[in-house]
Amino acid sequence: MTTTRNPTTTGGPESAGTPASTAPRTTRALRGPGGLSLRLDVRACGVVAVLLAVALTAGVMLIGTGDFPIPASDVLRTLVGRGEGGQEFIVRELRLPRVLVGLLVGACLGLGGALFQAVSRNPLGSPDVLGLSQGAAAGALTVIVLFSGSAGAVTLGALAGGLVTGLALYLLAWKQGVHGYRLVLVGIGVSAVVTAVNGYLITKADFVDAARAVVWMTGSLNGRDWTQVWPLLALCAVLLPLVLANARGLRMLEMGDDVAGALGVRVGRVRLLLTASAVLLTSAATAAAGPVAFVALTAPQLARRLTLPRFLNGAGGAPLPGPKLVPSLCMGAALLVTADWASQRAFGADQLPVGVVTGVLGGVHLLWLLVTERRAGRL
Repeated sequence: MTTTRNPTTTGGPESAGTPASTAPRTTRALRGPGGLSLRLDVRACGVVAVLLAVALTAGVMLIGTGDFPIPASDVLRTLVGRGEGGQEFIVRELRLPRVLVGLLVGACLGLGGALFQAVSRNPLGSPDVLGLSQGAAAGALTVIVLFSGSAGAVTLGALAGGLVTGLALYLLAWKQGVHGYRLVLVGIGVSAVVTAVNGYLITKADFVDAARAVVWMTGSLNGRDWTQVWPLLALCAVLLPLVLANARGLRMLEMGDDVAGALGVRVGRVRLLLTASAVLLTSAATAAAGPVAFVALTAPQLARRLTLPRFLNGAGGAPLPGPKLVPSLCMGAALLVTADWASQRAFGADQLPVGVVTGVLGGVHLLWLLVTERRAGRL
């Protein structure tokens, strides 16, 4: 094992202001037989380990929370097949699927948000701002209001609505490529139009369907079972390796299309592939749990700040480029499950949907992000 410094581009902020003798060593290169090597970001690996521990701990605590409290030790014993009969049913059939859906939905939103922000090169480029969550909600509302569809039909409607909105957003933003700020501006317009459509659908619904639609649009994990777990798990198993295989190209895209093309990246192909992956992840998460607000916006930003090395260049400093895909995924899972556990502990089981908690926290984060972007002269 050899230790190397973080890779930087020629003339980049790290190489310009950080002397070789004082630059912190944050990556390790693992060399194997046949000339194979793997570079690991030590700080990022540590952050991922901590976030996974937080997510799993919050998941265990959430399983034990409810009208029939179960100690954490009994939850763990039940999960390994050594629990009592009543606890086995409560844990495995009622509460474990809810926690798994929360982890998977948070992971999908965190990864989808990181992809959108990297493709648009804009911290505001998230499904909440671009209108994808609203589009998925429009598909679900159409099924609820116009067809009084079942839960499975609502899920399919949300997935279809998200995909149609994503396609429309990409086509409207296309002009010899997809520019980051143009994508965000078009997304804001699409979001406004779709939100108006959602409001119209609710006004046309009868009382029962309107109440059902409002509950779904809040974003909640209540009543989730194994039928939502397996599709999300299969989607993650397919898309996660695909996204990680294109992570290098995504990092190059953050430096601009010209630079990425000069480095051998097929810009159009990579952007389309990753955008489609982000749309699928976001739509599937919304179909499973409703439009849970601001997780896709907040998780990538928090993950990036936690994984950045704590040093600046001589001119004032700039963070290392590159999307933090795996940390964003883990951060999204930890945020959503922790928010759901906090809502139950503070307000009682099933009294406050998790979307309300994430909406409040995410709204505060969005205001802070807008202030910092304005101070930096980017807004």
